[in-house]
Amino acid sequence: MHPFASLRSRIDQWFVSRRAPSDTLELTQRNVYILPTRAGWMLAATLLVLLVGSINYQLNLGYLLTFLLAGCVAVGMHVCHGTLRGLAMRLMPPEPQYAGSAAVFRIVLTNARRSTRYGIGFAVHRSGQWSWSDVPAQGSATVEVAFKPERRGLHAVPTLTAETRFPLGTFRVWTIWRPASQVLVYPAPEPNPPPLPEAEPLDGPSAAMSMRAHIAGEYDGVRPYRRGDSLKLVVWKRAAQAQAAGSDELVSRDTLQAQRSQLWLDTQHAGLSDAEARLSRICAWVLMADHLGVDYGLRAGGRTVQPSQGEAHKRQCLEALALC
Repeated sequence: MHPFASLRSRIDQWFVSRRAPSDTLELTQRNVYILPTRAGWMLAATLLVLLVGSINYQLNLGYLLTFLLAGCVAVGMHVCHGTLRGLAMRLMPPEPQYAGSAAVFRIVLTNARRSTRYGIGFAVHRSGQWSWSDVPAQGSATVEVAFKPERRGLHAVPTLTAETRFPLGTFRVWTIWRPASQVLVYPAPEPNPPPLPEAEPLDGPSAAMSMRAHIAGEYDGVRPYRRGDSLKLVVWKRAAQAQAAGSDELVSRDTLQAQRSQLWLDTQHAGLSDAEARLSRICAWVLMADHLGVDYGLRAGGRTVQPSQGEAHKRQCLEALALC
């Protein structure tokens, strides 16, 4: 381990904590920093040797070469700093992800000046995995940065770094950015979950309400398509997904004489002792029930989501599992 790693980490945390969280950032001379790279230090040492040799041997052409190269370095430093200075950055709202999969952050770069900005890289701070882009003159570009959260829950977007070494690579110009957004991480679905649990029977007023729902045209469960089924009973969402996968499978909603049961996904009935494993199984069941197009409810961590279906209902259930 590097002997100064602990001190460097403390200084880094102090430096990052001084940045105010924000989803937009405009780079100015106050938040853009510059230092020579290793190539820059080697070039400086070379110029020093050339200068000492020219003084020692009174070489006029040596002076010319030394100061010509030094002038190029000075111009390169100015251009490198100007590549980031004046750039506007905006973080797009991050989409929820599943634990163990990469969350992708999209950053919009806006360039107001009349020249193109070349070789701008973005990465999670200290990750070393860069995404590079050029920003056209008086235009914008989008950069995608990946981050892999290991646990479910609500996570702050990690600190980001933007840098450039254009045009000579002798200077590194960078900035530190602390976004204010948060990313929601769902539990990782179980790879091979068991079939959906059996629906729970209804009794009393709930059964009467269920009967009225059936009369109004609501259904529970699905079954393979049978010749003669009404087109209104076909689950067209499932048919579209099957067609996209290269299958012609059709399923119909199963109309019962009286609907007397509801499908509840309960963490207490997942059949596993580990809490995270239970959430992973329930997550897989939520995706399975949504794929089948059936009504389902959720009970997890004291929270209850009433039975329904659709994309909004699926997101509500997954959010409840993530924050359980």
